[in-house]
Amino acid sequence: MPLPSDEKLIALGDDLLQQFETIFGQHPGFRPAHAKGTILTGTFTPAANAASLSRAPHLTRPSTPVSVRFSNSTGLPLIPDNDPNASPHGLAIRFHLAEHSHTDIVSHSTDGFPARTGEEFLEFLRAIAASASATSHPTPVEAFLGSHPAALAFVQAAKPNPSSFARESYFGVTAMHFTNKDGDSRYGRYRILPEAGNDFLDDAGAAEKSPNYLFDEIAERVAKGPIKFRIFAQLANDGDVVDNATIHWAEDREQFELGTVELTQPVADNAHEQKQIIFDPIPRVDGIEPSDDPLLELRAAVYLISGRKRRTAPEQ
Repeated sequence: MPLPSDEKLIALGDDLLQQFETIFGQHPGFRPAHAKGTILTGTFTPAANAASLSRAPHLTRPSTPVSVRFSNSTGLPLIPDNDPNASPHGLAIRFHLAEHSHTDIVSHSTDGFPARTGEEFLEFLRAIAASASATSHPTPVEAFLGSHPAALAFVQAAKPNPSSFARESYFGVTAMHFTNKDGDSRYGRYRILPEAGNDFLDDAGAAEKSPNYLFDEIAERVAKGPIKFRIFAQLANDGDVVDNATIHWAEDREQFELGTVELTQPVADNAHEQKQIIFDPIPRVDGIEPSDDPLLELRAAVYLISGRKRRTAPEQ
C-alpha cells in the first residue's frame, strides 16, 4: 500500500509519531502505541445473514483464515499488564482473503476516541508530553481536558483490568459503510464480543497478578481449546452522526451479527510477525467502505509510516 500523496497528512502523521516517541521513548521494532502484543491465528465464519448487510468476500464465503493481535496500550513494550495505562487494550483482526489480499478490523476496549480530528489528537498528545514536567495546576493536559469534553469522557471512562484478553469486549473507533449485493447500504461500527463473556478484576485482584498475566493466560487458554469472539456491527439510524469518533450512538441501535472468530493457536513466529504485519483501519474491500471520518486516512498513514520503520529495525 503506497503512502497517501497529501503532504499535510504525512506531516501530521510524522508529528503524531514524534509525540508518541516523546511520551514513551524510542523502541525500534515496536509500534508507537500498543507496543506489547501477541498474535493468534484461526478462522472467521460468517453468520447466516451476514451477506444481507455486505457483499464483502469474507461475509459471503463459508470461512476465511484470520490473524488476531491482542495488545496493551502505550508505546512501552514491557508495560505490566496490570498497569492502569495498559488499558484500553487492542484487538486487530486480519482476514486473509487471498495471497496479498486482505481486509482488517482495528478495535480497542473503550467505546470511543478522545479526539475528533488528527490535529486535535496531536494537541492532546502534546499536552500529555508537556505535563510530564509540569509543577503547577492546571497542567497542560488538565487544561486540554477541561476544554475538550469528549477527551475528558474518554479519559474518565471505566477501564477495568480483564481477567483475560478473551473476556473483554472491543469496539471499532470509526464508522464503516456496508453495502450488500443489491446496493443497499448501512453505516455501522464494529463490536467484538467474547463468547466466554466479560470478566474483570478489582484493583486488589489485578495488583496480585504478574506483569505478564494477560499474555501468559491467553497462551494457556488457547492451548486448552478454541477462543471465540462474535463480531457485530452496531448499525446507525438515519440522522446519526457517522463521521465523528467521539460521538456515541444510542444503545438501542440494532446489533447486526456478522460472524464468529475462532482462534486455535499462536502464530508460528510471533516476534517476526508482529514486526511485519501492518494493520489498516481502512477496509479496502468491495462491500465495506470507510466513512468520511477524518481520522481514517490519518490513522492509515500513521500505521503505514510506523510499520515501514518497524520492519527495518534489527530483530530483537
